Amino acid sequence: MIRCPARARRATVILATFLAACARDDSRGVGGPAVTLPTPYPRPSFTLTGTDGQPFDFQARTRGKLTFVLFGYTHCPDVCPVHVANIAAAMRVLTFEERARTTLVFITTDPDRDSLPVLRSWLASFDSTFVGLRGPVEDVTRLAASLQVAAAMFGARNPDGSYEVGHGAQVIVWQPDDTARVIYPFGVRQAEWAEAMPRLVGRTPTLIQRITGKS
Repeated sequence: MIRCPARARRATVILATFLAACARDDSRGVGGPAVTLPTPYPRPSFTLTGTDGQPFDFQARTRGKLTFVLFGYTHCPDVCPVHVANIAAAMRVLTFEERARTTLVFITTDPDRDSLPVLRSWLASFDSTFVGLRGPVEDVTRLAASLQVAAAMFGARNPDGSYEVGHGAQVIVWQPDDTARVIYPFGVRQAEWAEAMPRLVGRTPTLIQRITGKS
């Protein structure tokens, strides 16, 4: 079983502890265990290769959409499949129109093993509309750094060719106004994603929802 290196796990714990100390984004009413970014991120401009083999212009293709972005790899034993599965399930609370304005973008940190067909097949097991992106490790590392995501850390290869990869575990959320104000750390439960989803997409809460804080 592939595990994150110990030093990567320590780095993740330190990052999570720092983020947990930040204020929640309750003032904007997104709900759930969202962590406020000290400085909001505008929707970035970058291009990587999509699973159809064509260039994917992130800013142009996702503009105006609720967009969940995470870095990871398909051999990940826990963080990546849990995040993606929970988000996929939580999206079921959205209306058809809201779902059309929502997407998830998964950027692989392990391009050697995550070929475009492998990436497409893995994402399709959760939701066929999810976007998979691949590019040179150097490009992905620079992109991750620009978004304050820890760089991937590769372990030594085992005799069977497998190896460990540590990576940032947070999900960055760009809302329809093309600004990311919050991230969600690993450990967010499916019910918490479902509660936050309508607010993130911009649905106006009812009076009862404002009073109770529930979506």
